[in-house]
Formats: sequence, structure tokens, C-alpha cells
Amino acid sequence: MKIVVVVGWIEAIVGCMFSGKTEELQRRVRRAEIAGRKVLVVKPAIDDRYSINGVVSHIGNDIDGIPVCMDKPREILDLLGKGVNVVAIDEAQFFYPEIVGVITALACCDIRVVVAGLNLDFRGEPFGAMPQIMCIADQVTTLHAICMVCGSEQASRTQRLVDGAPAHYNERQILIGAEESYQARCRKHHVVPM
Repeated sequence: MKIVVVVGWIEAIVGCMFSGKTEELQRRVRRAEIAGRKVLVVKPAIDDRYSINGVVSHIGNDIDGIPVCMDKPREILDLLGKGVNVVAIDEAQFFYPEIVGVITALACCDIRVVVAGLNLDFRGEPFGAMPQIMCIADQVTTLHAICMVCGSEQASRTQRLVDGAPAHYNERQILIGAEESYQARCRKHHVVPM
């Protein structure tokens, strides 16, 4: 008789805005549900662009999710119901650094953790806990968007715009928005005035 061992692991889905991170997270959640897994989906409460309780992609696809305070990622552990074996976390860059320990604890409890987030902020610098999450992940999927300047399929940066011009480096790091405030750009066309 073959013994099946359940092992937790961490999958990180990273990239710039409009690269399809949330859509990929949603796809993995749906596949897990089809496979009979019990899934918990969470997002930072600060992300209320399209819905308070939904995890919604820029093209409008959505799944139910539970908002969690970005400064209290341990609340995710309190939300675990009996039998949850997959936890999906969207927009993980907004959570405080404690999220890394939460994700690690979940994986150590034989839970599959799917995490999506921006790896770089609008300045092109590592964003929040995402670099640490990428380092502890068992699998990292990096997605690219289309550069809104040259049409390159290698957009890896998020360009913040203020009145149509690139945002100054000293602007605050977190500004919730979508097409009205951001564009996907390739390395060549990403501009951050100092």
C-alpha cells in the first residue's frame, strides 16, 4: 500500500500591475476547488478598489475573499477553518513583514499557500515583504505585462502617474489605484524623477 504524504508549500506569483497576478491566483484557487480542496482566500482590507470582500482582477473576474488588516496578518491564522488546505493571499505586498512568518507557519502545517503581489513598487524598488516571500517560496512565477509606451511584452515595472506625468520618487509608496494612476512599463520606459 502506498502512503500519500501531504506537504505544505508556498507559491509566489509576482510582477507589475496589469500582468495578470490576480487572474493567476484566481485560476489556481478554482483548480484547487475543482480538486476538492477547501480554500481560504484573503486580501488586505486596504485594497477596496473594486470590492470590499471580493478579490477582483483588473478585467473584472472575481472570487470571494476575506479582508484582513494589513498590520495584522496573524488574523489569517484565526480565519483557518477545519479542513482548510489551501490559503490564497492577494496583494501581499501591502501586509506588514509579519506576513512572512504567517506564510511559513501555514506551509509548516501542510497547507498550500498561493501568494500574489507586486515585487516592485512604483519606484522600481522591492515592495514590502515580497522579496522575503519570493525567497522562501517553493515556486516563483514572474508575470509580465505590455509596456504602455512601446508595446513590449516585457513590462516589469509599475509606472505611477500624477496628472499624466511620472510620479516623483518622494511620493508615498502606497496609493491604491488602477488605470487612472498606473501603467505597466518596460525597464527602458519606466521613469522616476528624483
